[in-house]
Amino acid sequence: MRNSLLAAALLALFAVPAAAQNITAPDAVVPDGITVEEVFVHGTTLEGNLEGNSADRSVMVVLPPSYASSPTRHYPVVYYLHGFAISGRGFYDFMQVPTAVAQNAAEGREFIVVVPDTLTAMGGSMYSNSVTVGNFRDFVAMDLVHYVDANYRTIPTRAGRGLAGHSMGGYGTWVVGMTHPEVFNAIWAQSACCVSPRNESPESAAAMAAVPRDGVDGAGFGMRAGLASATAWAPDPGNPPFYVQWPLAADGSVDQLVIAQWANNSPLAMVASHVAALESFAAIGSDVGAGDGLIRDDTAISQQLDRFGVEHIFETYDGNHVNRIAERFAGVVLPFMAAHLDMGGE
Repeated sequence: MRNSLLAAALLALFAVPAAAQNITAPDAVVPDGITVEEVFVHGTTLEGNLEGNSADRSVMVVLPPSYASSPTRHYPVVYYLHGFAISGRGFYDFMQVPTAVAQNAAEGREFIVVVPDTLTAMGGSMYSNSVTVGNFRDFVAMDLVHYVDANYRTIPTRAGRGLAGHSMGGYGTWVVGMTHPEVFNAIWAQSACCVSPRNESPESAAAMAAVPRDGVDGAGFGMRAGLASATAWAPDPGNPPFYVQWPLAADGSVDQLVIAQWANNSPLAMVASHVAALESFAAIGSDVGAGDGLIRDDTAISQQLDRFGVEHIFETYDGNHVNRIAERFAGVVLPFMAAHLDMGGE
């Protein structure tokens, strides 16, 4: 089943905060010398969420070749965030993470790579803090990092940690990085979704509010993605069963307060108030395919960083939303991390 979890998760956006494409992911090949562990991390930051999402999250941990043979060596960690409507395991499989770790190790760059699962009832956490969905932004930066540092031979400092992600995970890279800059030294966002503030028309807001709770899975990918964003960005503990503030005012107009809450979670809108956090990173990178519908938004955030003088790398390449992302994770993102993290040693 996990091989088909990418089916609704990886195509360029139009007006929805995620991406989808009908593709399947074969189980990841584990090259000789690579060790893979699936662990379950309890997130105290996720406890009590109104949506009922589990506080115990599956996490794929990929260890480099020398991890077993060099028991005194400590390693940098790259945290890699998945997109919408995919499990962490499905993303790990599609990206062939063990192969990427092995390829880099063969070139002298050894990392631990960690892929957490943040799948929720609506299809994705949006890497946000929400009483409805759970505080997934804090889970990544706090609970997950603490667990990995406590259980593996990491370099347990900011200098030894990098953060990357694709699509919704690229969005997560921006917002987790900006709100927890003290945790990570370098970030790279691949094909980030949801960069610009989202809006609604009265008609689309009414359609969203009309979806029954038991009809979410059949509402279509775009609507499910909209519901995931709404529950993450405008929670309302007094409005079951979704526990959300709908973007629809009593008179049928769009509720601008809700739209403002959504905008508060837009990476593009966040840049101006998080310049110091962004400037504190050793390096920032992002990329997007020239054939990806997200190119306009991803270009816009690069231009916003330029406006505030924040140094960063922004690359476009010949590709769409999915066809070269695994290749670029192995050949671009991990070498970038090696150049800007403490790579450790004996």
